[in-house]
Amino acid sequence: EGRRLGATAMNRESSRSHTVFTLVVESRSVEAGDLVISRTARLNIVDLAGSERQKLTQATGDRQKEANYINKSLLCLGTVISSLAALSDAQRTSAFRPHIKYRDSKLTFLLRDSLGGNSKTNMIANVNPLTKFLGESLSTLKFAQRTKLIRNKAKVNEDLSAADVA
Repeated sequence: EGRRLGATAMNRESSRSHTVFTLVVESRSVEAGDLVISRTARLNIVDLAGSERQKLTQATGDRQKEANYINKSLLCLGTVISSLAALSDAQRTSAFRPHIKYRDSKLTFLLRDSLGGNSKTNMIANVNPLTKFLGESLSTLKFAQRTKLIRNKAKVNEDLSAADVA
């Protein structure tokens, strides 16, 4: 529910929205005495709708509006990823710290911890082998390459507290 599909000149069943599936896993254990150790992990699986060039999709009306929203959120995501890649590079060379614009779109705000927080980021890029879509495929691969440049230092999310056992 909520997942939108629609036909364009590029794709018969084009995804008209991004999908984010979030899984939160928490484990608790009681150690010697009343010490409770709680560990938490979050897994975000994201299916991004592809960027759309109006010339190729021939979208009009509602499809064009959807394409505009898709492209805006992907532009914001690309800007965040470029800033994080620059930050990763700057941390090795200087004290330069660019501002990361997570609040420019709902997608980047939702994924802020996965992109630049205490996390590891992986990306699977889906490209089209047809030469008529070469530009789209190259754009996707460049996006994936920038994502690969992000360097985070993930640590175990562990909380220690006294047990509330009565």
